[in-house]
Amino acid sequence: MAEALAGEVKVELLDEGKILHLVIDAGKGNIIDAALMEELGAVLNSHGSEPSLRAIILDHAGKHFSFGASVEEHAPDAVAGMLPSFHALAKRILGIHVPTLVIVRGACLGGGLEVACLGHRIFAAPSASLGQPETVLGVFAPIGTALLPRLIGRQAAADLLFSGRSVNAAEALAMGLVASVDEDPLAAALDWARTHLVPKSASSLRFAARALGVSADGETLRVLDELEALYLGELMESADAVEGIAAFMEKRNPAWKDC
Repeated sequence: MAEALAGEVKVELLDEGKILHLVIDAGKGNIIDAALMEELGAVLNSHGSEPSLRAIILDHAGKHFSFGASVEEHAPDAVAGMLPSFHALAKRILGIHVPTLVIVRGACLGGGLEVACLGHRIFAAPSASLGQPETVLGVFAPIGTALLPRLIGRQAAADLLFSGRSVNAAEALAMGLVASVDEDPLAAALDWARTHLVPKSASSLRFAARALGVSADGETLRVLDELEALYLGELMESADAVEGIAAFMEKRNPAWKDC
C-alpha cells in the first residue's frame, strides 16, 4: 500500500503495515534542506508509532542517497535556524525506537551520512561512496562527530572527520560503517527485515530498540547539544568557517586565515 505525498518523502507500507518504506525524493543529490527535514520529521511523527510496525526502511530515489545538507543554509545568517532543526530531526530518528534500515546507493556525504548513521544498519550498493567532507568547507559535522567514534572507533572516525575523504562500499564494510554490500541493497534489507524482524513481536522489538538506545544513543544525545553550542557559539565566529562556506557558494578556492 503506497501513500503518495506532494512533497519529497514517499511513504509505502509493506507486509500488512509491518514495514514502513520511506523514499527520499528531493531532486538531484537529495539535498537535505529545511523543507526535507520538516517533511521527514512529520512522516515519522505520523507513521512511526504504529503498533504493528517492526521496521523502517529509509531509501532514496535517484542515483545518490544525498550530497549532504544545504550549504546555503550553513551561511552565517541561516545556520542558527538550520542546525537546531537538523539536530531535532536526529533526535526524532533516534527516539523512534523501531529498527531502522538505511539504503545507500551512490554518494552519501556530509549531512547525508549523518542521517544514514542514525539508522541501525546501512545496506549499501557497490556504487556507494560515504564521507564527511565538512572540513573542506572549514566546519565540522556535529552529528557525525557524536556518532562515528562509537560506530567505527576513534581511529577510523578521526580519519573520516579530519580528512574529509570518502570511502567506497568495500572500505565502509571493512570498517563497520555499513552492514552489507549488495547489488540490490533494498532487496537485501527487505530480506533481512522479513527474516529477522517481521516474525517477531513489534512491542518486543521496540523495547529492544529502546534498550539499545539507552546504551548507545544516550551519550550521543548529550554530546550533540554540546557540539551544537560549539558550532554556533564558537566555530561560526571564526573567519575560516565563514570563508569556507562563502568560497563553496562562490565556486572558488578558500583563502584560509587559520583563525
